[in-house]
Amino acid sequence: MKLADLPTPCLVLDRTILTRNLRAMSGQLSRLRVPLRPHMKTAKSIDVARMALEGQPGGITVSTLAEAEYFFSHGITDILYAVGITPRRLEQVMQLNAAGADIVVITDDIDIAAIIATLDNPPRTLIEIDSGEERGGVLPDSDVLMDIAQVLGGALAGVMTHAGHSYAGRSVRDMVRIAEQERGSATRAANRLRDAGYGVPIVSAGSSPTARHAENLAGLTEVRAGVYMFGDLFQAEIETHGLDGIAVTVLTSVIGRRPGKLLVDAGGLALSKDRSTQDAPRDYGFGLALDLFGQRSYGNAVVRRAYQEHGVIEMDPARPIDLPVGGLLRIAPNHTCMTAAAHDRYFVVDGGDEIVAIWHRVNGW
Repeated sequence: MKLADLPTPCLVLDRTILTRNLRAMSGQLSRLRVPLRPHMKTAKSIDVARMALEGQPGGITVSTLAEAEYFFSHGITDILYAVGITPRRLEQVMQLNAAGADIVVITDDIDIAAIIATLDNPPRTLIEIDSGEERGGVLPDSDVLMDIAQVLGGALAGVMTHAGHSYAGRSVRDMVRIAEQERGSATRAANRLRDAGYGVPIVSAGSSPTARHAENLAGLTEVRAGVYMFGDLFQAEIETHGLDGIAVTVLTSVIGRRPGKLLVDAGGLALSKDRSTQDAPRDYGFGLALDLFGQRSYGNAVVRRAYQEHGVIEMDPARPIDLPVGGLLRIAPNHTCMTAAAHDRYFVVDGGDEIVAIWHRVNGW
């Protein structure tokens, strides 16, 4: 089976690029002597997880309990659920842990900490630290950190943070600075807890940009990163990888032609409407048009408009696209996490147009 045999739109995963991305991150963290706990929120696939875990301790990160259940069903037990836990979800975690999983939860809320502390066999719990993003977490120097630790008692297993504000950086120098801010916040919080007599075996941090460009990760026990596996146009713009590091694309068919434009069957649902490159050095609209083999044969042709099921590609005048209705091309996504979320499987290639595998993924919550 070849790409030309597939229904469109659909996800294409280039295993050759994926392998290269995995090795690059593994090599970076090996040099800095910190293990990787890969974040599977982008890939949501056991096949990808097995590749990402090669040479690593075996723990993963997830963003939904649907992912946790899925990966546990495939034999992975050490799972960090990196979203603030709620009472109802805590019940689900307890059921999974009773069945043999070892799901670690996070909180920045003292009332939730009190609920966790009342459980007979509470899950290992990390206190979420705000390292600058101002999304979730407590400040590393706050009194709240110590209050939550006191309430958690023996359930306390460490601290975690995520430098999501690294996505606002625009240079390697920015990433190095934010990576150090992220590391410093996590280790400062951990050291305060240790000085107070608490055990802190886990000091967890990470985002793909900071993991890729960090110069020092001393004091961290693990790094979480995920989008680096697949890459996307935004990550290329902030130098997590090059344009040749985008492993996932959307295969689409031409459904109409206009002067200087093509209408394709990949719209907002297939590509997402994420406009993350809008404020980056280069704006790729809703995605960059590539040829059937994933090459930049069409220059800077981008999807300028995305309707529910329709996309409008604005051609690069210097490199017009000569495809008939029914012709195939591929779209590199702005934000691969959002794009992949609309699909239930990957059609895997190894640099060509032959399908070498079909890998399914889990969706939902």
